[in-house]
Amino acid sequence: MYQPLADKIRPTELDDMVGQEHILGERGLLRRLIDSGNIPNMIFYGPSGVGKTTLAQIIAGKTSRRLYKLNATTASTADIRAIVAELDTLLAPQGVLLYLDEIQYFNKKQQQSLLEFIESGKITLIASTTENPYFYVYNALLSRSTIFEFRPVAPEAAARAVRRAFTLCARDLHAKIELEEGVVDAVASGCGGDVRKSINAVELLTAAAARRGDTLSVTLDDARAATQKSASRYDRDGDSHYDILSAFHKSLRGSDVNASLHYLARLLAGGDLPSACRRLLCVASEDVGLAYPQAVAIVKACVDSAMQLGLPEAQLPLAQAAVLLATAPKSNSASAAIAAAMADVKSGRFGDVPDHLKDAHYAGAGKMGRGLTYRYPHDYPNHYVAQQYLPDALKNADYYREGVNKAEQQAREYWKRIKGSPS
Repeated sequence: MYQPLADKIRPTELDDMVGQEHILGERGLLRRLIDSGNIPNMIFYGPSGVGKTTLAQIIAGKTSRRLYKLNATTASTADIRAIVAELDTLLAPQGVLLYLDEIQYFNKKQQQSLLEFIESGKITLIASTTENPYFYVYNALLSRSTIFEFRPVAPEAAARAVRRAFTLCARDLHAKIELEEGVVDAVASGCGGDVRKSINAVELLTAAAARRGDTLSVTLDDARAATQKSASRYDRDGDSHYDILSAFHKSLRGSDVNASLHYLARLLAGGDLPSACRRLLCVASEDVGLAYPQAVAIVKACVDSAMQLGLPEAQLPLAQAAVLLATAPKSNSASAAIAAAMADVKSGRFGDVPDHLKDAHYAGAGKMGRGLTYRYPHDYPNHYVAQQYLPDALKNADYYREGVNKAEQQAREYWKRIKGSPS
């Protein structure tokens, strides 16, 4: 029966795993826990192909407990009940180790069905998920588990697995495999930190390799073709979507033009034109703001051009917008001001609109005292006259503080002259 190369080459010892040095290195917390034999309830969180399932199987091999494996995409509460029925029997005298893959697909009732047995220690749970557990795993289960985050495997670490995979293929095929220079690095770096993808690429390349006698030749062009769509890890509904958007926005805010272009490229490579446009429009007002007010109009024009052009040409006006925003002076005075005003409104601090500002465009408004003392600013020098605009409860509120940039300081000096303000 056919066995995928990724399964055939799966490590059985910790030292054979690649990546995850932060938790599985010599002094890594998870490695020390495994070596001690004291296995707690754990949730493995991270992208696909980085060793979550492999590590769970290695842990199972180091424990005397009976191992059960369930996948939450197909398992049901009945499957859990069947496992529970074996507790305290000759089949599981020491309790069981349950590996639950894709736990995010279990609903609240299914997750809660495990709680009693997890607390008693009869079931040790190792769950894995590609989604943020704080969004998908219920608090009762989270509080009884330790979360370990798995990261994409670095190319230099993945290269070790790629070499091992080529060696195994050569052995199984009783052939010699010649690799053009750069093939291993191309596969290792082209699969976006997913070791399973890199091994699958090795299997594909070996099957498609030109054979001369007992020698198989793998070319660099084939390696690039096999991995060209894998290098960018991006899921519009997953964590990577929000992580890349966050990094894009923060790079623009932090005035790092190169990082801004990098994350924009990752968004566009994933085909996510709307999210890129939305972030650019937001930064124009939130982070550049009044330091360069024209940025809003320019970015809007770039976004409109991008939406009309579509990809791939849309990258041109969006790159222009990104460079403009990253290199522009910054001010968050407007966004801070509206946040402060919103905080008052949401906390119930608003009060009645002053009578002289209320609508007076109807018969009888004057009898109600509406608009009687309002003074029209354009009737006064410099189009300004002092009068109260805020409700009485907030008449001394001060939401807006000018930024230190040239544009806002010029406006500040202008109004100091007009209003005669000492500030």
